[in-house]
Amino acid sequence: METKTMNCIMCPMGCEMTVTLEDGKFVSVTGNSCPRGAKYAETEVTDPRRMLTTTVRIKGGLLPLLPVVSADVLPKGRIVDCVAYLRNVTVEAPVKAGEIIVHDILGLGVDIVASREM
Repeated sequence: METKTMNCIMCPMGCEMTVTLEDGKFVSVTGNSCPRGAKYAETEVTDPRRMLTTTVRIKGGLLPLLPVVSADVLPKGRIVDCVAYLRNVTVEAPVKAGEIIVHDILGLGVDIVASREM
């Protein structure tokens, strides 16, 4: 069995949790004060996910770069691939906040949307 220690980020309490894994699979968690902490710990050790915020080039905008964000969380291990893909994306102004810039990035089922109007 393997154990990992982590701090929960689901609320301001920041509980220090110990996660037990067996053959890379989640077994249990201790130290959490609420069920949200247990769910966070399980997800973080088995399938960590993150939001992505970055920029893409824009032609005809007030600035040369348009801030974008993922509409949902992405697998942590694919963030670098997503950023590399977005490095080659250029959009044309005008763009509305919330407008989809890339639909279903890398087949992950998550859209990349503009986070401001330009």
